[in-house]
Amino acid sequence: MAAETKTQKTVVVGAGPVGALAALYAARRGHEVEVYELRGDLRDPDTIPLNFTRSINLALSERGINAMRNAGSTSLLDGVLSETIPMHGRMIHGRTKTGDLFEQSQLYDVHGRFQRAVDRGSLNKSLLDELDHLPNVKLFFNHKLTGADFDANKAWFERRIPSSSPTKPSESETETETESSSETPATTSSSNPVPPAPPGPEEIQVEFDFLIGADGAHSATRYHLMKYTRVNYQQEYIDALWCEFQIPPLSQPSLPSSSSSSSSTSSSSPSASASGFRISPNHLHIWPGRDFMFIAIPSLDRSFTCTLFAPQDVFARLSSSLSSDPSDPSAFSSSSTPSHPSDPSGPSGSDLLTFFNTHFPGVVPDLISPDALRWQFSNNPHLPLISIKCTPYHYSSKVVIVGDAAHAMVPFYGQGMNAGLEDVRVLFDVLDSYSPGSSSLDKYSSDNMGAALSAYTRLRTPDAHAINDLALSNYIEMRASVRSPVYLLRKTIEEFISSRFPSTGWATQYARVCFGNERYSDVQHAVARQGRILAGGLVASALLGSSVLGVVLLRMIAMRGGRRVVGGGREWVTTLVRMLREKIGSLRR
Repeated sequence: MAAETKTQKTVVVGAGPVGALAALYAARRGHEVEVYELRGDLRDPDTIPLNFTRSINLALSERGINAMRNAGSTSLLDGVLSETIPMHGRMIHGRTKTGDLFEQSQLYDVHGRFQRAVDRGSLNKSLLDELDHLPNVKLFFNHKLTGADFDANKAWFERRIPSSSPTKPSESETETETESSSETPATTSSSNPVPPAPPGPEEIQVEFDFLIGADGAHSATRYHLMKYTRVNYQQEYIDALWCEFQIPPLSQPSLPSSSSSSSSTSSSSPSASASGFRISPNHLHIWPGRDFMFIAIPSLDRSFTCTLFAPQDVFARLSSSLSSDPSDPSAFSSSSTPSHPSDPSGPSGSDLLTFFNTHFPGVVPDLISPDALRWQFSNNPHLPLISIKCTPYHYSSKVVIVGDAAHAMVPFYGQGMNAGLEDVRVLFDVLDSYSPGSSSLDKYSSDNMGAALSAYTRLRTPDAHAINDLALSNYIEMRASVRSPVYLLRKTIEEFISSRFPSTGWATQYARVCFGNERYSDVQHAVARQGRILAGGLVASALLGSSVLGVVLLRMIAMRGGRRVVGGGREWVTTLVRMLREKIGSLRR
């Protein structure tokens, strides 16, 4: 009789979107999967995320969509996409030199591609529900990773709520419970029993063949990984904090509707009002500033999740301007009802209102009432922004880290979650290439696994470092460059080349990052090459006149791209020069 083939047991630490997708990929390959999550069931609305905010809207781009597309469930992707809102571009808000409010739409892509706004909780629920339907997946919430022996393929978890039963309990945990229940509390005598101590956290031992750490920026898996291999680690807090705000839908009566005095150049405002949104739902809204910015992302309930990003000293000054006296009669104005009437002790904060009216015109009172702004600034946490790089991502054939555990990044490119989901796709693509067509341990051997994980680290490290750097640089673009003439001119030229001569492969950096699956490191190289070509063209233009710019760019593109794109060159030059003159004229106005 042939020996029974043992199925690979994969343990995933972390049940966020990245961990849940990793579990789904492993389960689709026939692995026995167990998922352990520090928090309670993330589908429970009472479970507070680790960053202490309840409503987080994220940008879902092609990389994340492609990772779910390859997860083996059409219904999963269809369900997720049905609960997203298309964002076709940025809407830049500001005030003209004459003091009028304006909106300026900047489309993301000349080919009409768009980002999607998705609620993190909704996405997480869809992934966990998909796992719940699989017989080879078990979910354990309220379990904290406390120890690991990666050489012995063992991990220890502290069950933080012993009284609650996990979903689909594992055999190892059932055995632990049985052993515990057979013990008899110590007594001094049969007549005077000592009351049993309150139940404390219980530690369980879990064995695994393969462990995936997807437990976030402050990863316990990474902490234990560093005990077993020499991990090069770099952590940086940037000089900025963030605070969340909410713009309610028009149907909510606590705030006034948008002011009729607002001078808008956007054609989307009427449709926004008609649909119950206060501003266009199909844009990511930005109020840029040189050192700070305010953004708003649409939600399905017609509200907007907003974020203030500013240096720490700005937050400190604004916080100190708020009254700490709960009896202060100016805590809430008498002209309106507090956003949270159950908590009447809101601060006054005239400096906060001045700051918003100066730097983010049109937000108060058109979109957020003064009372709601003060309350939210005072009660929502002011959180730091961290960037983490490390390598390697694995140890032997046993362990790998993905997502924020491997490369936490600042949120300014909207790629943190997308890069994490892409990690999962790339990881399992590499594993499959080293162990084709099998999930059993006799073929999914430790040699194959070790080689595959080494290849994954080599492949993914430069890409993760690249998107970390791109995210940091995009902070400057979002808060300042979106109104820069140089930025807008380059965008115009690159989109013109991309639309007129797609065979050149020319694309903006944003399009490469968000609308394709090109490696992040390749994006950096391609954008640098395009920048050198454009710089050469601009220098020639300055020396010889603007009309020669198109000719120079055309010839340089043809030379660098190795393709003949000179047909129709005269028309190309004429059109480009006309567009540039129009753009320069609009910027001067």
